[in-house]
Amino acid sequence: MRLLVAVPALNEAAVLGRVLGALSVVQPLGDVVVIDDGSRDATARVARAAGAHVISHAVNLGVGAAMGTAFQYAARAGYDAVVQFDGDGQHRAEHIAELVAALADADIVIGSRFAQRSGYRSSAARRGVQRLIAGVTSLYARTKLTDATSGFRIAGPRALAVFAEHYPVEWLGDTVESIVLATRQGLTVREIPVAMNERAGGAPSQSILRATMYTARILFILGLATIRSVPPQLRRLRRAQAAQESAP
Repeated sequence: MRLLVAVPALNEAAVLGRVLGALSVVQPLGDVVVIDDGSRDATARVARAAGAHVISHAVNLGVGAAMGTAFQYAARAGYDAVVQFDGDGQHRAEHIAELVAALADADIVIGSRFAQRSGYRSSAARRGVQRLIAGVTSLYARTKLTDATSGFRIAGPRALAVFAEHYPVEWLGDTVESIVLATRQGLTVREIPVAMNERAGGAPSQSILRATMYTARILFILGLATIRSVPPQLRRLRRAQAAQESAP
């Protein structure tokens, strides 16, 4: 399996070198792409100096757009799977092998901070929002999810093909909405427990106030998910995948 690690990064120059150094222990940096999402610091320069590929957005478009770029890059380059790995030092490279192994019986595997006691801390308000979103998303995925907003995840071959065609770009689209989209395409989602670090640098992309405000939006989108039409290119892709699976 050709594996690409995609690192969406916004102004992470202070810690990105350490993140890529940790990644290099388990993944050749030639198979790492940093999506510089409109950074105003030396993020792109640090990534190139470390040996990673870099794709730069002229302006900040958000994590969803960054991962959409990464999936398109992966499809063109012939990769089989994509790991999403944050550039702020929270994710631990040693868990990548566990995500890859879990693809044996799933199309998407999420690294959960909360599936077991990992020592990860978050505020009570943020944790309440995360539990609510995870509970509702679990209904769509038809499996128990404890950390639907986790950005540490892997997409296998079928999921990569779907996400290279269409990937949600709104805030939390790269996590919650992508799960719903995958489920509607007949893909399977599961999670495994992982440990995560506190942020090593940078600033959180969203405050708890904004996270709470957007919870209503996410729940509304999930409520419409069953009637929202699937993009035509994904319907064609699903038919092609089904025909391939049924072929002798």
